[in-house]
Amino acid sequence: MVEIKIPEKDAMEIISTYKGGNNYILDLQQKIDSKYYKLTRTQVDYVLNNYTKVPLIARKFTPIDPYFSEQLQEKRLLPIAPTKIWVEKILVESDKAYHIWGKIVDADDFHSFWVPKSQIAPKNKKEVSVDYTPFSNRPPMEHQKPAIEELLKNDLYILADDMGLGKTTSAVLANILEESTKTLIICPASLKINWKREIENYSKENITIIEGRVWSSASYVIINYDILKNFHSLENEDVRVILNENFDRIIVDEAHYISNPKAQRTKIVNALTNAVGKVWLLTGTPMTSRPINYYNLLKLVDSRAAKNWVSYVTRYCNGHQFRGPNGRKIWNVNGASNLDELRERTQNKITRRLKEEVLDLPDKIITPIYLELQSSEYEKEMGEYLHWSDENQNQSLSIHLAKLMKVRQIIAQEKLTHTKELIDTILEQDKKIIIFSNFTAPLLELMEIYGEKAVLLYGQMQKEERQKSVDEFQNNPDKKIFVSNLKAGGVGITLTEA
Repeated sequence: MVEIKIPEKDAMEIISTYKGGNNYILDLQQKIDSKYYKLTRTQVDYVLNNYTKVPLIARKFTPIDPYFSEQLQEKRLLPIAPTKIWVEKILVESDKAYHIWGKIVDADDFHSFWVPKSQIAPKNKKEVSVDYTPFSNRPPMEHQKPAIEELLKNDLYILADDMGLGKTTSAVLANILEESTKTLIICPASLKINWKREIENYSKENITIIEGRVWSSASYVIINYDILKNFHSLENEDVRVILNENFDRIIVDEAHYISNPKAQRTKIVNALTNAVGKVWLLTGTPMTSRPINYYNLLKLVDSRAAKNWVSYVTRYCNGHQFRGPNGRKIWNVNGASNLDELRERTQNKITRRLKEEVLDLPDKIITPIYLELQSSEYEKEMGEYLHWSDENQNQSLSIHLAKLMKVRQIIAQEKLTHTKELIDTILEQDKKIIIFSNFTAPLLELMEIYGEKAVLLYGQMQKEERQKSVDEFQNNPDKKIFVSNLKAGGVGITLTEA
């Protein structure tokens, strides 16, 4: 005859003979002496799962998160919000919480209570003292120094300074000061050469840029999001080239590219950063535009705010459920709520400054972006021009420029992909942008892509139409992009909104 296990009976037997140090189970021991006391299913599960565990003696005050502190004050009607709790013992540790035997305020008797791990205040950051004299050839700006030092204090961190404040330089210098021996840099394709040049400004370490399916090792390995899948497979453990390199630091540029948790590149970056354990995320996109886009980033840097998805979206994304056409519940998480609280709870993991807040910036910063041409058509046209040029060296410059017109058009067309990346990044930051080109065809293509967000100015337009485009860009907050022919729009108009 098969003996049927009854969990409630088993738990009662364990409690009645329990001689361990878990005060919660000892309290239950006293309660079950009463014939009227019946264990709940939660209590039964707790006893069965934890009666063999030995509690950890702590006997110390533990700081708690300000948000949790305010919740305790409100729930218990306390005159002052507690900033710390007395932990006599940690009875049980689960994945997300501690079961504590202690006191919330001095007047309490000792009792058991649960505290989410996310509500335990982080330990004080390590102090750093930085000598910048080795970089006297290209010293960082004053506003970059706090960013460098925050990166050095944190293995996991988000540098979210406004575009143009030099996040790349800050990350490169921090990485050198940290003495990382092998660093992986993940960025959009259009920024790979820029990263290489910025590293070369400060370091003589070997650098490689990964293209296509060919892997190469170096002290600095630079790779774009789109080809990560060639070197790390989520399904096939035999394709784990990147992890085999044993990087000691990953830097993820334009980190808003990994805001969608369902995207393949997000899953790959998450897997890589979790394996390496030290990651700096760079993004100029503000958290307040759509807080849901920050959840994955905050989770990667182990922010207390991102320990629970449902809590996060409910509290900060105005998240709510509704029933779809098939009756299935769907989450709407595209809103924003309690943003001041979110900023406060994440400030230990993020540095965010706007250009207006920085005093040492020059009036204008010109940052060239270098791209490698991939076009076979360019190679063909350029080859034909060079062949013609060898035989016609005495021709005038104007004839040479005329011959190069086709080459210039190919270059302008190829730059469109990278220009769109730049536009999308700036739109994510809710800023306006001006795009100039020598040719009309790329402008018309951009107008087709961005539609109502853009205005156009080029040579064939009437004077009134041109002024209308300028006025719309200057005065309409929905018109984010000004695209113009360089000759038509390069002089004589006022554009101060971008």
